[in-house]
Amino acid sequence: MSLRKRGGHWHYRFKYKRQEYTGNTNLAATPQNKNAALAIKIEALGALKKGKLPAEKIETIRFCDAVMKFLPWAKIQYRAHPNSYMRIKTSLSSALNFMSKLPVCAIDPAKVDDYKTWRGKEHQVRDITIRHDLHALSVFFKYAIRHHWASVNPIKEVEIPSDSDAERIHPLSIQEEAEYFRRACKYPDLHDVCRLMINQGVRPEEATTLAKSDVDFEKGTIHITRGKSKAARRYLDMTTESREILKRRMNGPSQWIFPSKRKPNSHIGRINSAHDSLVAKAAREGVVINWVPYDCRHTFATRIAETGTDLVTLASLLGHGSTRCVYKYVHPTTEHKKRAMKKYDRTITMAKRKSSSK
Repeated sequence: MSLRKRGGHWHYRFKYKRQEYTGNTNLAATPQNKNAALAIKIEALGALKKGKLPAEKIETIRFCDAVMKFLPWAKIQYRAHPNSYMRIKTSLSSALNFMSKLPVCAIDPAKVDDYKTWRGKEHQVRDITIRHDLHALSVFFKYAIRHHWASVNPIKEVEIPSDSDAERIHPLSIQEEAEYFRRACKYPDLHDVCRLMINQGVRPEEATTLAKSDVDFEKGTIHITRGKSKAARRYLDMTTESREILKRRMNGPSQWIFPSKRKPNSHIGRINSAHDSLVAKAAREGVVINWVPYDCRHTFATRIAETGTDLVTLASLLGHGSTRCVYKYVHPTTEHKKRAMKKYDRTITMAKRKSSSK
């Protein structure tokens, strides 16, 4: 038999290439734990077949306990990108609800597929959220493999929504913009951060972490110094409205454009809570707002692309290292496409007239 009871726990035993391997699953020897113990045995055998760690070196640890050890490491690992850490932490909180007590080494691609189905059916989340959830799990499993809690990353064998399927983008119309910012006046930080996003194309965290020393009114530039890549660290020319917003916020002793009211000598964090409050209040009044602050950046990209800005310049303004990244931000309106086709029609008509006149 591949499982046996010893000291109140399930132990596994199997042979591979004429060598016997045994191990303690650390699971209580109850009927309820038998399937999980078998999964641990299968994981151990799979590790050997793939040339990974010897079976007896895989440590059995519950997913909930492993995540608690992983998060402090992730917080340090992503300290330069706190929003990325928060995204991982948020995604793992849903995974904890689904497979908290399971041993890490018992989580296989089938279980991850079940988790995807559960997220989509029970929570009705979009593909981009599932994509974030699976990315967080993949980062976790890479950590788990290094700590001998698992031998393989099951996410590698799971279908992940593509960028085109996952990306949720909503450029604001002029009417939507007016309605949103009329309401956002009651949330000054949210209002000004989003206005800077629409005017300059900055990411939310690039706006919230602006220091007063990053603003040069004489040159009319904003220096993004805390970008997440070399391309993200850039200079931007201020629009007229951006200049007015920044001048107004230069008052006060803080070094930050958006100082925190709760944490002295620090800037504000995420603006999502203020946005959620605005959306909830609008819903009570019968107004649906189905976009997020990041869509202000998408709006900037769409509008400036429609002015004829080339993709290389657009990538530079948005802080991307390649033009490939900017396509998802460019969403020509129906009217813009009509104008483009009319211009094209005039061009080919004139060409035909010139040809026939010869």
